[in-house]
Amino acid sequence: MVVLRVLAVFLALLPLGVGAQSADLRVEYVTARQEPLAVDLQLSGSIEALDSVDLGFRQSGRVVEVLVEEGDRVQPGQALARLDSVQQDQALKVAQANLAAAEAAQAQARQASQRANAMLERGVGTRAARDAAEQGLSEATGSVQRAESAVDQARRAVDDTVLRAPQASVVTNRAVAPGQIVGAAQPAFSLATLEGLEAVFQAPDHPLLDAAMGREVRLTTIDIDRPDLTGTVTEIAPLVDPRTGTVTLRARIGPVTGNMSLLGAAVRGHLQISTDAGIVLPWTVLMRQGESPAVWIVDDDDRVRLTPVRISRFGNNTVYLSDGVEAGQTVVGAGSQLLYPGRKVQPAGAQP
Repeated sequence: MVVLRVLAVFLALLPLGVGAQSADLRVEYVTARQEPLAVDLQLSGSIEALDSVDLGFRQSGRVVEVLVEEGDRVQPGQALARLDSVQQDQALKVAQANLAAAEAAQAQARQASQRANAMLERGVGTRAARDAAEQGLSEATGSVQRAESAVDQARRAVDDTVLRAPQASVVTNRAVAPGQIVGAAQPAFSLATLEGLEAVFQAPDHPLLDAAMGREVRLTTIDIDRPDLTGTVTEIAPLVDPRTGTVTLRARIGPVTGNMSLLGAAVRGHLQISTDAGIVLPWTVLMRQGESPAVWIVDDDDRVRLTPVRISRFGNNTVYLSDGVEAGQTVVGAGSQLLYPGRKVQPAGAQP
């Protein structure tokens, strides 16, 4: 009977010893660290001129000559195209003839005024005659001024038949051809200035997009083989485009050589956005407690406990936590699927 009791006690203690030994599970230890929340946005767009303008004639008419083509560089005041100016030339000649007649009438009125003043001084004239002569001179002077204004207007009309470049630029689009009838202010050319370039993107409506203002963008050309460029975000549209569901983002490109060759080139933008710091861990630490995410935290006695967490954002093979874990705490990574509350663990690289 004594032997049986000793054997029963031995058998009762045997599983306890084996269980205690098997509870010392080797798992991956991960130290929670606090890092800024970084998001890498990949954008696609095109390179455009920093400033561009659409030019058109100030009056309607028939195009008789086009002097530039797309891609041409033009200088300030350079002629781009001409309209038929027969009517404007005739109007200018009529205005000049009217001015000549008004000037002749003014000269006669001036002579009459001088004679009236001289006769009044000698006592052989009257004040009424002098006043009438001065009034005639005043009217003749007004006629000359109106004629001069008409000549200026007619000369501007002649000048307006020639479309000129307002500043140094590159022709990006030509919308007219010889013989075509154009209306006043109808776009005829699109010009891109030589003052700089910008990358224009249609970005997704990301909640962190507002933090991109003023940040640096790395630009990689898609269809042109050249070194990467660098730009700075200068504008983020406040509204979402209802047609595409995207937000227009503009980034000014730093000075580059041969910048005009980049106009219209497709470009890919790499934008790093960092916001408030969070606890970063590998995604392998995630477990579930009910309907909520959780992680296994290793206490000072190398025993684990399941703790619910709040996920802020997912990254590349990482997860950012906003609550549940503090920086410096040890969390179980690989091997967490074998755990239960209170189980004793040790790091996978530790010596037995």
